[in-house]
Amino acid sequence: MKDIVEDLEALQGYLKKMIIETLNLEEITPEEIDNDAPLFRDGLGLDSIDALELVVAIEKIFRIIIEDEDVGKRAFASINALARFVQEEYSD
Repeated sequence: MKDIVEDLEALQGYLKKMIIETLNLEEITPEEIDNDAPLFRDGLGLDSIDALELVVAIEKIFRIIIEDEDVGKRAFASINALARFVQEEYSD
């Protein structure tokens, strides 16, 4: 996992696939998710239930704690924001 986290492009791809699989978004491909687009509302259209599922997945996969709603909002702003958050918080 460390190799993926250290490679920004690989991490972005991994996160996109993880989101699709975790939320069962069968109608979308990783290539269709813009790295800068918002994940919630106008962007990918995710909601608060999706956010909870993603928090659980991120915490389990990367062993990172998302402390509160404010941290979550910053982390899940976009794929780029999430990748930066994972890179900053991840330790093997």
